[in-house]
Amino acid sequence: MEQVAGQAGISSIHVTFPTQADWELLGAAGWLQRVGHQFHWENRGYATFDDFLGDLNSRKRKAIRKERRVVAESGVRLHTLTGSDLKPEHWDTFYRFYMNTSDRKWGSAYLTKRFFHRLGALMPDRVVLIMAEDGGQWVAGALNLCGGDTLYGRNWGCNGLYKHLHFEACYYRAIDFAIARGLKRVEAGAQGRHKIQRGYLPTATYSAHWIRDPNFRKAVANFLEHETAAAAQEIALLMEESPFRREES
Repeated sequence: MEQVAGQAGISSIHVTFPTQADWELLGAAGWLQRVGHQFHWENRGYATFDDFLGDLNSRKRKAIRKERRVVAESGVRLHTLTGSDLKPEHWDTFYRFYMNTSDRKWGSAYLTKRFFHRLGALMPDRVVLIMAEDGGQWVAGALNLCGGDTLYGRNWGCNGLYKHLHFEACYYRAIDFAIARGLKRVEAGAQGRHKIQRGYLPTATYSAHWIRDPNFRKAVANFLEHETAAAAQEIALLMEESPFRREES
């Protein structure tokens, strides 16, 4: 990569989300190393969702059961769609949910309707789409992508106000799917401290950076030295909120 960068006159190279082992190799080769965090749920050999709940302290266990019960009793039905279950109507609907979320958060809607249809056409077995139905109408959806041993939560959208539906569709149904398929983890992405009490713990993520200009490299290295210490402190503080019994002091 450095040779290609030199030949092409590229100013920097950035490797995002490598494994820790690869990250350490890049660091040994002189690349700058950065640490961040996301929220991941780990499958500890659970056979059922109740097995997972059994690892939580009683207060958090009761809270999750209450949230799931509220959704179940609301009349909203949830469907886990993958493979041949996915139809064009699902993508048309989910695209509207996606746009609603982008509009509410003042974000940039960088994905197109064509992208979602191509996703369903080219790799349907890697898609896990959780769709919520109320009175015969689709009202919400959560898009996940399935890797070899991990489910990656990506997008959520809803066109109404439904208590706890976000938690059910994005977090609990993802756990259900991971347990059923024997996946090792669910990665729910960055942001959202509320994920911790639902079993998604802060987990270190890595990136490595090669910078050509020595002065710019020095400035970035100085920043990373301070940021890395702060990142470790933040993860440690967030872990104190873990709902797991076995991690309680």
